[in-house]
Amino acid sequence: MDAINLAQKLALFSKQWHPHLIAEGASLQVYLSKIQGEFVMHVHDESDELFYVVKGRMEMRFRDRTVEVREGEVILVPQGVEHCPRTEPGQETHVLVVEPRGTTHTGNVQNERTVKVFERI
Repeated sequence: MDAINLAQKLALFSKQWHPHLIAEGASLQVYLSKIQGEFVMHVHDESDELFYVVKGRMEMRFRDRTVEVREGEVILVPQGVEHCPRTEPGQETHVLVVEPRGTTHTGNVQNERTVKVFERI
């Protein structure tokens, strides 16, 4: 168990919408991702998902509303709630995500952004 420097880890990759695992326990996984533009509306039927905005800002779209999440803020998406993270066009945002180990980051959707195995950095 060591402290993890998020800035150092974020400097190791540039690919967007690709989770990079930084910590994994018996029940949780923690990853960093660089995002830009719109993801995909999806749901995690079995788990909650926590997003922490490390740098920038994002919007979390839900079916009935949109929530702005600024740098230094956290949003918890409860299980079973459809959601879609997005940023303004051309704006890259860095996020840390905490969710149950083995969770697919695209939830119930399988598409070109689905990553089966997260790279550990």
